[in-house]
Amino acid sequence: MKAERLTPYLSERIWGGDRLRGYGKNVKDADIGESWELSFIPGCESTVAGRPVSEVYAKASWGTRAASFDRFPVLTKFIDARDNLSVQVHPDDAYALREENSYGKTEMWIVLEAEEGAGLYLGFDRPIAAEEVRRYAEEGTLETYLSFRPVKPGDIFFIPAGTVHAIGRGVLLYEIQQNSDLTYRLYDYHRRDKEGRLRELHVDKALRVSDLVPYVPPIFSNDDPSVVGDCSYFTTRICKLNGANKPFFVNETSFLMLTVLDGEGSVDGQPAKKGDTFFSPASAGEVEAQGCMTLCAVTLG
Repeated sequence: MKAERLTPYLSERIWGGDRLRGYGKNVKDADIGESWELSFIPGCESTVAGRPVSEVYAKASWGTRAASFDRFPVLTKFIDARDNLSVQVHPDDAYALREENSYGKTEMWIVLEAEEGAGLYLGFDRPIAAEEVRRYAEEGTLETYLSFRPVKPGDIFFIPAGTVHAIGRGVLLYEIQQNSDLTYRLYDYHRRDKEGRLRELHVDKALRVSDLVPYVPPIFSNDDPSVVGDCSYFTTRICKLNGANKPFFVNETSFLMLTVLDGEGSVDGQPAKKGDTFFSPASAGEVEAQGCMTLCAVTLG
């Protein structure tokens, strides 16, 4: 096979729901928040025929553009927000590598479902001082000073490291991000975990890495109109198939990941439906997709 089907790692979250059943996930209860589709994170890896993806695809198969990385550069996931996620921020690489021995986290979101009135919090509604942010977080009013953006299916957002943000209740989205699970919480609605403990906040660290300004969407200069997100760690394309064949050419420069966001068809001759994810190593050659479906294609460059 030039493209292998991945089995995701399912992550239980206090704010999770059960809508990922509609994406083919084995959700047995109502608090699965994330389905990690392509994950090389130890202990949370996606699998290929029961084997961890890192065992199946060693570094030599990632492509020449990944040669400078000491670990696989990207993580992709479905996120089902039954409730608000915490107001949070992710550091950049310089801080994360120095302080946490981790990559930072730049990410992007593709909105797939949104209840009426649902939205995202992105950046502040004005430039703001760190002491104000701390006070509003302690008072429990921080989200009122963030910029709230109502969303609809198909909306796409690119979130550089340092952007204070939160996914609002009622949103289901697909996330492409750096290979990192490093999050600093500024505010979490005074929620308690299953043991009744307040969830940990990281206000001091968060304020060190936050951009305390309004969010400005980045502009990507790329001649390919299918490119919807681009950085050193991933390039994301949206490809809509209307019954025709779509070839993807996978050479020595990069791996290819394909996730079906909607519809159904086939990938490399294998049945493909909404929620399925496939991985092709570098130099796989031509991978053909066919059907009526929307694909998210992720490469390195």
